Amino acid sequence: MLNQDSYDSQRNRENIIKLRNILRELPLFCGDFFRAIEPTTSILTRINYAYDLRLFFEFLTNEIEDFAHITPFTQFTLQDLNRVRAVHIEMFLEYLTYYSRPSAPEVEHQNHDSGKARKLSTLRSFLAYFFKNERLDRNVASLVDYPKISEKPIIRLEADEVARLLDLVETGQGLTERQKRYHNYTRQRDITILMVFLGTGIRISECVGLNISDLDFSINGFRVTRKGGNQVILYFGDEVRKALLAYLEERKKIDALPGHEDALFLSMQRKRISNRAVQNLVKKYAKLVSPLKNISPHKLRSTYGTALYQETGDIYLVADVLGHKDVNTTRKHYAAISDEKRRMAARMVKLRED
Repeated sequence: MLNQDSYDSQRNRENIIKLRNILRELPLFCGDFFRAIEPTTSILTRINYAYDLRLFFEFLTNEIEDFAHITPFTQFTLQDLNRVRAVHIEMFLEYLTYYSRPSAPEVEHQNHDSGKARKLSTLRSFLAYFFKNERLDRNVASLVDYPKISEKPIIRLEADEVARLLDLVETGQGLTERQKRYHNYTRQRDITILMVFLGTGIRISECVGLNISDLDFSINGFRVTRKGGNQVILYFGDEVRKALLAYLEERKKIDALPGHEDALFLSMQRKRISNRAVQNLVKKYAKLVSPLKNISPHKLRSTYGTALYQETGDIYLVADVLGHKDVNTTRKHYAAISDEKRRMAARMVKLRED
């Protein structure tokens, strides 16, 4: 039986192997940086750093004449890195707008300002490490300004849209004939997944990783493993409890494949459901209810956070339940709410009697 700890360990092993494979494509000294940040970063963060650095060294050796002689770029040395200038990093950010990797020139990639900012952050951290340890003369990335990122409106479902979404999953109304055939088998699973998102604010990775053994109906809660590996209990209300109990009755009848016996949510192939499958089912139903909104599992999480804040007014509680380490991460979900309150305040003050 693959319990939560085994499932997490398996995913962690896979990610470690992935990181090691990417590191083999980087200059040897990069390993020092990744060993230094290992205690304070997640494996997924380090994988993203490695991808960013691989792209940066590819750019330098393929697009900048001063480094064109370094072939392959794994031969890059710290002495070579010391010759990188701020202008090279600015050129790299401009290059990221549209580019193709030499290994796959037929595939075009695109980065908006948020993607460029993340890659600049990687370079700042990377160069800062070697500068701090007196192995570089300076951190030239710190001289480059971050791209200006426009604040995007937080997309979430309104209360009436939530109700219509759940009604739609119950009835299957609006689905194609092909979708309705599958819906006959997945209806209770799908509505339970949506109610878990909307009723707890769970992350998609946490939802996919749920096991039957994580459930405790005596406290109306289940155990999840948060970013960084911490285990916490998320509590749910009576509506979610009712949906989970109804789904478990169906789940008992499914003979899961070996290694997936304890998985709570299963695919049609009797395996633990994947992130992609959950994303697709959310999109399938949500676009029928709100076609102009691009609703994802993360947007359902924002919907829950909004509802909780509207009910409690306690942003610290919302941050804790959602698992945000920084309350400022939570605040951005409620800019629209604050704006509504400011508008209401303006209407409340009368300067002249009617």
